[in-house]
Amino acid sequence: MKQAFLYSLLAIILAFAMAFFPTSSREEAEEASKNAEKAAAYGEQDSLGGSIGDEDIPLRVLIEGKVEEMSMGEYLPMAVWAEMPASFPDEALKAQVVALRSYALYYKNSPKSAHPEADICMNSACCAAGRSFEEMAEGWGSMAEEYREKIFAAVRSTDGQYISYEEEAILAMFHSSSMGATEDSAELRSPLPYLQSVLSSEGVEDVSNLVTTVEVSAEEFKTAIGRIFPALSLEGEPGAWIGEVTPSAGGRVGSIEIGSQEVSGLTMRQIFSLRSTDFRLKWTGESFLFTVSGYGHGLGMSQYGAKAMAEDGRSYDEILLHYYPGAEIVVAVRRG
Repeated sequence: MKQAFLYSLLAIILAFAMAFFPTSSREEAEEASKNAEKAAAYGEQDSLGGSIGDEDIPLRVLIEGKVEEMSMGEYLPMAVWAEMPASFPDEALKAQVVALRSYALYYKNSPKSAHPEADICMNSACCAAGRSFEEMAEGWGSMAEEYREKIFAAVRSTDGQYISYEEEAILAMFHSSSMGATEDSAELRSPLPYLQSVLSSEGVEDVSNLVTTVEVSAEEFKTAIGRIFPALSLEGEPGAWIGEVTPSAGGRVGSIEIGSQEVSGLTMRQIFSLRSTDFRLKWTGESFLFTVSGYGHGLGMSQYGAKAMAEDGRSYDEILLHYYPGAEIVVAVRRG
């Protein structure tokens, strides 16, 4: 509470002093005042046991088969710059930082069966990607130091903050892009209340490959489906192989009838290496054509949606509370 009081006092002093600043300094002071007010709000969590920062949170990270012990502060930059382009707006990067911190805390509290010896790994197919600064610098070139500081600033400015639902860190899933709306976790075996389908504002003008196509011949289609469903018979006119589509809770392909078999959208995505389950399938008379929107599983925060919101002037906390409805942002506290 003492820390929250000091932040609030700082905000009042800054607001009073702004009237005497030149325009540029006034803008900086306004930003500082907003940050102080936000810190004060999150600082209220201190009464639960004292807030702690990233350097105080230990993690066991699985990297190329070896478990390494490090702090949250050491882990986050490696994950953030591997998962989101450093060229994205600051508020989008902050949103990514808080999402990754929440994701790591979730699995720190509920270890994955895939690697019970580690809290999290750096395999994007399992947890989140992670790369060293040296690896990233090769691609960043002359922008390396600027991007490095940009990511570190996003981590520092959100120190200890995570997304919470019912006083626990959430499974803050995220993906690259969605076309119009994200997916609903009703598609999961255990739906999560904060992973609901919400509008996502990125468009084709924001994402160069938001809409992609995959084309396969009838023979290729039949062979690929046959590997998964060997008892399924696909004969006659190829156009008749495609049946009714059942939409998911988020409006994507929940399942589609292929011959006499109901195939999930996820299985179709895996079979034909589609970028998402948000696709349309048709027989053109010569081949099967998939028209695919977005990239990723569609759950939680869309990274390009976060970018679009940040460019529209939305703050990182507004972005996060939009993509994880019903959750709240808090500061890590000491327990016990």
